[in-house]
Amino acid sequence: MDTFSKMIVDAVERVKNAVVKIDVYKNTNGKLRPAGSGSGFIFSSDGLIFTNSHVVHGAEKIMVSLLNENEIEGVLIGEDPDTDLAILKIYTDGYSVARLGDASQLQIGQFVIAIGNPYGYQHTVTAGVVSALGRTLRTQSGRLVDNVIQSDAALNPGNSGGPMINTDAEVVGVNTAMINGAQGLSFSVDINTAKEIASQLIRNGKVFKAYLGFALQEVPVNPKILRHYHLPNQKGLFVVSIEAGSPAALSQIKEGDIIVSFNGKPVNTLHELFRELTHKDILTAVDISVIRHTEKLNLTIFPAQRPN
Repeated sequence: MDTFSKMIVDAVERVKNAVVKIDVYKNTNGKLRPAGSGSGFIFSSDGLIFTNSHVVHGAEKIMVSLLNENEIEGVLIGEDPDTDLAILKIYTDGYSVARLGDASQLQIGQFVIAIGNPYGYQHTVTAGVVSALGRTLRTQSGRLVDNVIQSDAALNPGNSGGPMINTDAEVVGVNTAMINGAQGLSFSVDINTAKEIASQLIRNGKVFKAYLGFALQEVPVNPKILRHYHLPNQKGLFVVSIEAGSPAALSQIKEGDIIVSFNGKPVNTLHELFRELTHKDILTAVDISVIRHTEKLNLTIFPAQRPN
């Protein structure tokens, strides 16, 4: 077997027993009927599972199938539609636990592997490369999800909620979407963001994240600008678009600006901004600095709780 194939086979072998198929049932005319399926993966020894919110939302009953064909009822611990993540729990044994990696170490062009259950075909494996990092994605519900990994690994309906792993068999993302009509574009929620969401869901059953209304992209900042303004950044957050009626729309920030600091702290990555927005005391006037063309502007924004 060639080296590349062996690398993928070994990685899949190490994580496959942690990957599960999820079937959901909803009440229709007084009877529980199948209402879709998806994927997930076990990430803790006590049976906690990552999947997508859109896979399990509104389910009356959730059944989880292990690779050994054992099927167990899953309990929903909590879900966060804003990041399209949900946490389930199963009470059984006979599974292994996926190792969570560090998505901040990912490089564009790096090999990644997706495992899931597209169209019900259990444990389907696809591979590709990281195409882009630090993207904002608009989900099926219309909400903006930050810190998304774009890859060209083939995803299909049913892959949702499965793991995106590197060749060391570490989970670097939770597969969340493909874009209908686009060829070769697949998206996964960065595992670092997913870990923060999981800790809030496990602790509180829900997630607090203040809302700004930006679609952002991590970009390098011109070294001359960094030197001129004595900025500690390597990167900034490019404002791709602004949602109408959002806190961003009510601020003086414009599309094309590059955010370099938020709440008095430099921001290089979407994850750094995300962490600031999970503090409840952030719902006040916040200082935000942007680069517009070659000028540094110090502005104010008022983060808000997301409207229902």
